[in-house]
Amino acid sequence: MYKCALILAAGKGKRMKSDLPKVLHKVCGKEMVNIVIDTMKKSAINDVNVIIGKGAELVKDATANMEVSYSFQEEQLGTGDAVKSAKEFLKGKKGTVAVFTGDAPLITEASVKSILEFHENGAYEATITTSIIDDPTGYGRIIRNSDNSVKKIVEHKDCSEDELKVKEINAGMYCFNIESLMETLEKLKNDNAQGEYYLTDVVEILESEGKKVGAICVPFEQTLGVNSRVQLSEVGQIMKKRINEFHMENGVTIIDPNNTYIGLDVQIGSDTIIYPGNVLEGNTVIKENCTLYPNSRIDNSTVEKGVVIQSSVILDSHVGENTTVGPYAYIRPESKIGSNARIGDFVEIKKSTIGDNTKVSHLTYIGDAEVGSGCNFGCGTVVVNYDGKVKHKTIIGNNSFIGCNTNLVSPVTVEDNTYIAAGSTITDKVPEGSLAIARARQVVKEGWNKKKGLSK
Repeated sequence: MYKCALILAAGKGKRMKSDLPKVLHKVCGKEMVNIVIDTMKKSAINDVNVIIGKGAELVKDATANMEVSYSFQEEQLGTGDAVKSAKEFLKGKKGTVAVFTGDAPLITEASVKSILEFHENGAYEATITTSIIDDPTGYGRIIRNSDNSVKKIVEHKDCSEDELKVKEINAGMYCFNIESLMETLEKLKNDNAQGEYYLTDVVEILESEGKKVGAICVPFEQTLGVNSRVQLSEVGQIMKKRINEFHMENGVTIIDPNNTYIGLDVQIGSDTIIYPGNVLEGNTVIKENCTLYPNSRIDNSTVEKGVVIQSSVILDSHVGENTTVGPYAYIRPESKIGSNARIGDFVEIKKSTIGDNTKVSHLTYIGDAEVGSGCNFGCGTVVVNYDGKVKHKTIIGNNSFIGCNTNLVSPVTVEDNTYIAAGSTITDKVPEGSLAIARARQVVKEGWNKKKGLSK
């Protein structure tokens, strides 16, 4: 059966006190609306329509790679009005439409599949997602018929004494038969205090017409929406716990899950050990048997097997097998570090390739360079890649030894099997097998302090 989804994402979210549309605030490194879209796609709902309004262009930009379509809600006149905005998207379609909100990112793939299966197997015209909670104060109650179908949804303020005892609440997520929904949307009225159109009224109209309405219960935690920064934090904590437990169940050791931050799209291989304070973001891939000691940030990078990282930053880069990084190394975007390499303390690599078995042990900057295998960099080496206007490239061959306090003034080439003497400033090509010395000859002037009156 055909399935599609509507994601309600038109609200600004005044309580967030932000210029950013509410659904674009991130949970575990990803926009809430994109988390919901991903969940729909994983649940085999490939036709997804996002209903936008406030900050429409920002939402479009943030979801541009998600392969979705859009409907525009001119004014925020309730959930029913939002769905009415998607009439053009739904026109002529037959099957099931799921309606979810872009600010409730905790719903799981398993729950979405269960809701769809329940709806279709029960041949319901509408299915409401519900939760059971101990204190339902403020929530609309689900009142069921004797056959367990839904009779009505009663708002808290309208509940009778018996209805107040009901602990099953409306979670605000739905499935509808598309044709029934389209017919019923035309019957919605806004004769209420807020002057808004409510999607819950669709359910009541269908029930009053003798149409079959079902309800399926999911864990309350999965239905939590975000309306404030406090709720954003609460949802983030739940998602963080869920992500960390997923990785631990798949063979990753996380020493202190409460202080480890892993993004939704991060992949981690088994037998990797992660110490507290690590932040793994974006499409990062950490392979097997790595050790991440405390306080590193890794974003959109691939770290191969057996790598050890200490208190370092790695951005949009690749680190080869059995390499060690840090402490306090900074690997900037578009860098590729080889296998069995050493990137040591206070080393910065920028847009460079470092070959296998090369050691850059400390206090060195390498930018816009191609470095071969088996090289050794002495302390304080600088690749001088910028002339004030343009970045230039340096090429260093295999098995080269760069002495301490060397400046390599780009563009320059240092060929294989060369030695650079400590303290040199290299501006010209160094041929293969050569020793390059580029410093002034030492001059000693005896008695100079006394002549100048500087002796103490």
